[in-house]
Amino acid sequence: MRYATSTLVIALVLVLGTSFEVRAGKGANSKDDLFQLDEEDERPSPPPEQANKPPAPESKKSHKRSGSGIRWSGFLQEEVARSYKVPSHWSKVLTRGQLVGQGQLTSGAKWKLSGRLNYDAVFDLTNHYPDSVRKDRRLDLLARENYIDFTAKGLDFRLGRQHIIWGEMVGLFFADVVSARDTRDFILPEFEIQRVPQWAVRAEHFKNDWHSELIWIPYASVDRFGELGDDFFPTLISASGLGLQTRPEVKPTRSLRNSNGGLRIGVIRNGWDLAGFYYSSIDASPHFTRNVETSPTPTVVYTPRHNRIWQSGGTLAKDFGTFVMKGEVIYARDKHFSVTDFSDADGVVKQNLLDYVLGVEFGMREQDVKFNLQAFQRVFLNHVDSLIPKKRESGASLLAIGKFGDFAPQLLVIHSLNRSDRLLRPSMDWSFAKNLRLRAGVDIFSGPTTGLFGQYANRDRAYIELKYNY
Repeated sequence: MRYATSTLVIALVLVLGTSFEVRAGKGANSKDDLFQLDEEDERPSPPPEQANKPPAPESKKSHKRSGSGIRWSGFLQEEVARSYKVPSHWSKVLTRGQLVGQGQLTSGAKWKLSGRLNYDAVFDLTNHYPDSVRKDRRLDLLARENYIDFTAKGLDFRLGRQHIIWGEMVGLFFADVVSARDTRDFILPEFEIQRVPQWAVRAEHFKNDWHSELIWIPYASVDRFGELGDDFFPTLISASGLGLQTRPEVKPTRSLRNSNGGLRIGVIRNGWDLAGFYYSSIDASPHFTRNVETSPTPTVVYTPRHNRIWQSGGTLAKDFGTFVMKGEVIYARDKHFSVTDFSDADGVVKQNLLDYVLGVEFGMREQDVKFNLQAFQRVFLNHVDSLIPKKRESGASLLAIGKFGDFAPQLLVIHSLNRSDRLLRPSMDWSFAKNLRLRAGVDIFSGPTTGLFGQYANRDRAYIELKYNY
């Protein structure tokens, strides 16, 4: 049955000559429809602009309820993608399923259990990828959100594996500093697919317009970034005439010394939703230390590692009626970056960063079209010449979504303002049945090989995805 489903979808791609992505539900008509968490993997707290507002009543139609009072939900998804640049190849024949159960232990305690299974048949149908990539990507059984909620002494507690989301813009992560991510497909999947939950203890306090949140993560999850030879494995600096090799990732040991912790405080004043945070953690993103080995042949060897950093920042949001404005600013200390200077002992340098982004969302109700515009910049505060990025790296993005009956065209463009480096993502949704959506689209990368997007300029792909929510 698994192979039959994959073969059927491949045949559909060949007939139509393009690729599609599908999600269940109504046609996408907002930013959240494109990037928002699915219902069965809901964020544990509202986004920044709603952090102090009471949650909306839960729809009784959104879950199936068993006789024991347990609510079941989830999704099934089939996605096929083909990279059409030379050498062209099938890059994904993925079946993904998720199951979520939620219930109540007592009048003041609730629980949630969820898991996800991914099977990518491309590794059984083709031999394009090396064995290390096949082992990493072919089959995944993932623990998603698994926690208990309860209230004690005026505080709301959540214990267990959970999403902690402190910021959310379009396309890229900024103030969402607590989340680890699965970057094996770069930034292409929805945020809900990218995010990796953390095992955490979380306490929240609500009073009037104030919201306080304290978190402790005894054992941190870190980013998943794949294996050398995968389509979106991070680009490593190499040297002419030298081979390239990676060593196994060095992950933080399980100890109190390597635990993460943070505080976030938010308030609503005169329609402004403001929040500030501080977070000390093991960096979820790896840096790659470098050394050159001469035996048996000259080879550049990289080892992915994680160091301790701390980050502080804030978010803001304001609804002006005709448009919504959002902004985020983040200061990060002691992040590591690779340098081009091969005389550097380990090939990395520490940097302190300032990231900020400002976005506006507005729509044309008569045409049922919505737009999101963002401008962002990263400043390296102690920049060195051997870094590939410039001291100031600026960019902008545009998201446009329309809705015309059962069809919803979408266009996402993320562009560097320092160089001709961009990601272009046109797509079309078709909501042809209840809880089913078909999406057709392409992902187009362009720019220099040193750019965020240009490094994957030969990874342009077309895709088709069918997703059913239950």
